[in-house]
Amino acid sequence: MKNNPCIAAASEMRPGRYPDEDGFSLYQRVLKEFFQEWRIKPSDIGGLFAAPAGMASGNGAEVFIHERLVDDLGIHPAVAETINAGGATYSVMIQRAALAIEKGLADGILCMGAGKFPKVSAGGAEEMAKMVSHPDFEFPYGAAIYALYALVATAHMEAFGTTPEHLASVAVSERKWALHHPKALMRDKGGLSIEDVLASRMIATPFHLLDCSVPCEGGGVLLVCSKAMAKRINPNPAYILGFGEKHDYGFISQSRSFTSLLGARDTGKAAFKMAGLDPKDIDFVELYDAFSINPIVLLEDLGFVPKGKGGPFVMEGHTDPGGDLPSNTYGGLLSFGHTGDASGISMIIEAALQLMGKAPGIQLEKAEAGLVHTYGGMMAEHATLILGRHA
Repeated sequence: MKNNPCIAAASEMRPGRYPDEDGFSLYQRVLKEFFQEWRIKPSDIGGLFAAPAGMASGNGAEVFIHERLVDDLGIHPAVAETINAGGATYSVMIQRAALAIEKGLADGILCMGAGKFPKVSAGGAEEMAKMVSHPDFEFPYGAAIYALYALVATAHMEAFGTTPEHLASVAVSERKWALHHPKALMRDKGGLSIEDVLASRMIATPFHLLDCSVPCEGGGVLLVCSKAMAKRINPNPAYILGFGEKHDYGFISQSRSFTSLLGARDTGKAAFKMAGLDPKDIDFVELYDAFSINPIVLLEDLGFVPKGKGGPFVMEGHTDPGGDLPSNTYGGLLSFGHTGDASGISMIIEAALQLMGKAPGIQLEKAEAGLVHTYGGMMAEHATLILGRHA
C-alpha cells in the first residue's frame, strides 16, 4: 500500500473491574497511559476512530464518542468517526485507517476502545440478548448469547466428532499463555487441565464455565500511521500487509452454516491475497474467542487445518507455547479477559507488540507475520488482518 500503513504504537490498560469509572473515564485512563508510554503528542494525531462507550450493552451507548474525545485531546483531525461492528470494530478501524493513510488523508490515526461489560445481575444479559437476537424468531424463545454460540458448538460436534475434551483444550492452551502475561486477569488463578474445565459447572451444553470468556472492563489504543511518521516513533512497527471484511448476516437464524464461519473464510482469503501470503507463511494467530468453540472453527475456516480437524489440532499442543502455530499468545478472551466494549482490540495489540518485539508476556522467537481475526454480533461481522515485521 502507498505510504506503507503500519501500527507504530500500541497500549492497553490492565483488564479488571472499575466500578467508579464510566466508559468515557476509561477512555481517558487508557489515553493517559498511551501518551506516557509512547513519544507521541496529541498534536501528532490527524485522525481518530473510536468505539461507542456502552456498545456491549446496546443501551445508552455514546454514538458520538469521537466528538468528546476530539475536544478532550484538543485536536482538529481530518478524519474522525465512531465505529461499531461489535467485536470486529477494531479490525475494521485498522482497515479504514490504513486506507485513509494510503490516500494521504492523515499521517497518524488513533484507533481506540474502552468500556465496561454489562452486569448480568442488573439485567445486562437480557439487554445483550435483545441486541443480538431476532425480536420475532429468536428472542421470544429464550435466546441468550451462550445458548446461541452453543448452537455452533453442537452442530460442529455432530458433524465432525468434536468432543468436550477438544473444547476444553482451547481453554487449557490459552491459560498457558496467560500465566506469563503480567496483565492477564486469570494469571493468578494458575494453570488448567482438561479435567478442570469439564468439572466446572455447565452453562449451556456443551459449554462449561471455563469454556466461556471472562467478563471484565478495560481499553486499548493503537496508532496507525505512515512509514515516514513511524520512523520517529518506533523503528520496528507492525506493517499492515493484508485485510478483508465481510458482513455475513444480521441474526444467527439467517446464517448459511452452523459448522463454518463463512465470513471468516472469505475475509481470510481476501487478506491472504492482498498480502501475497498463505497460511504456511503465518507464524502466529490471534483469534476472537468468546467461547472455546470459536478458535477451533476459525483455525479451520481460515485455512490452517482441514475442516473438522481444529479440535484435535489444539489438543495435540500445536497452539501452546512452543507449538508450531502459537495462538492467542496473551491468553485470549478466555484468560486475559473479555473487556466489554474493548474486547476486539486486545488481540490486535498483542499481534502488533509481538511483531515489534515488545510482547509483555512470552515473546515469540519467530514473529515475522501474524494473523488476527475478529468478529462481531453472533459471529456475523468478520474482519481479518495480516500484519508483518516488514512492509
